[in-house]
Amino acid sequence: MEYTLSDKKKMNRAMRISFCVGIFMLVMKTYAYFITDSSAILSDAAESIVHVFAVGFAVYSMWLSLKPADRDHAYGHDRIAFFSAGFEGALILIAAIFIVYQAIFKLIHGIELKHIDLGMLFVVVATTLNGFLGIYLVLRGKKYCSLVLEADGKHILTDCFTSLGVIIALVLTRLTGWLILDPLIAIAIGLNILWTGTKLIRNAVSGLMDRIDPILVKKLERLLTSLSVEFRIEFHRLRYRNGGNRLLIETHLLFPKTLSISEAHEVATKIEKRLEEAIEDPLEFITHLEPIEGHDEIHTKLLGRAG
Repeated sequence: MEYTLSDKKKMNRAMRISFCVGIFMLVMKTYAYFITDSSAILSDAAESIVHVFAVGFAVYSMWLSLKPADRDHAYGHDRIAFFSAGFEGALILIAAIFIVYQAIFKLIHGIELKHIDLGMLFVVVATTLNGFLGIYLVLRGKKYCSLVLEADGKHILTDCFTSLGVIIALVLTRLTGWLILDPLIAIAIGLNILWTGTKLIRNAVSGLMDRIDPILVKKLERLLTSLSVEFRIEFHRLRYRNGGNRLLIETHLLFPKTLSISEAHEVATKIEKRLEEAIEDPLEFITHLEPIEGHDEIHTKLLGRAG
């Protein structure tokens, strides 16, 4: 699967929509905080600030990741996606620490809330819009195998859960009159955001360090085993790496000596096509063609080790 010009335009448009909606959400939640002085709403607004900065970087990352390979970047620019996810996770951690600090400050120095009903209305509207946007981005990310889009969508959906917590805090405070619920729920929200940011950073580091997905490896092994039986060949030294927007898969294909180079190349191309059809993610399949007969002896003789 290769990205068409239309695919790239749709992916970039999704990021621009996320950025514009993020700014609108920030304005709405910031206004809601100023009219209510609610720690819970402040926690929601702080995450929106993170979202705007993170999406700004993600827009650039998306544009860069879709650029083709060049002389300085022979494998393309896809892996910027991991930097984008890590950057967003780091900003989320900062926001979480700020939220918890502000809530504890309110607990110590006193709590005063006002215009709760109006503030709650703003948060409800923002949560609804964010929910639709988050689902849209996650679906786009899965469709195009884009870590940037999917990470942004998941962050927005996390923001929705944060907003739901804020709404619950405001409703309970309004019904019970217990002002202490506002900063306590803000602390709970901050800790939840802290966990989300940690997971984003961990996923980004795993991607940059080429940590494998055991499920994907088993799927590749199963497909190549089936194709090897079908074409009466063998394979070994299978490995892959996640480029961010595509998979880079490498393996050695072993053919009988009786097969010509052109025939072996034709079989390898058929296997590549079958893999592309079986795996929905965009991929680049790199093969090394070797003879089955005398394979180990040749490697030992010329390289001093088994192939």
